[in-house]
Amino acid sequence: MENFLQEKNEKRGINKILVGALLVAAALVAGAVWLLTFVPSSEEQKQQQMAGAFYEGSPEFAAYTKNIIITTDSDRTSEGRLGLGTIQMAIHGDVRNRGDKVINGLELNVGVVDVKNQVVKEKKILVIPTLQTETLQPNDTMKVFATLDGFTDKDDRANVRWKVTAIRFK
Repeated sequence: MENFLQEKNEKRGINKILVGALLVAAALVAGAVWLLTFVPSSEEQKQQQMAGAFYEGSPEFAAYTKNIIITTDSDRTSEGRLGLGTIQMAIHGDVRNRGDKVINGLELNVGVVDVKNQVVKEKKILVIPTLQTETLQPNDTMKVFATLDGFTDKDDRANVRWKVTAIRFK
């Protein structure tokens, strides 16, 4: 009982296991950051996927894109309010390849315009290749989807416009 009431004057050292675990964790985080520096950015990946594509303004572009028909699926296009009070539009459409070449790269510009055909918001999307579709065969149709957010109640969202901005063939 006498030992119970006596003060212990033991010096406690640094917990070596804790320090070792912290050093290992720091080395793992530094290694992960170092490995992530080798991953190309999304813009670089997009450029690699669209290498050899015909872009807007090239002489062949107009001839190739006249065979691409894009329609908006009005029944599935919707809008909803986000947590910050802005409005997001979920835009669905169909892309049809009426040409005779297999498309393996397609970049679209989707935009929402007002009643005066002035662009309210627009966004570029890469629709081919995706995990589901790597090519668009001649006379075939595929579904496309894009989200545009940042609209306010005052924005006039009269219509949706699709435009081909780049095309690549197999």
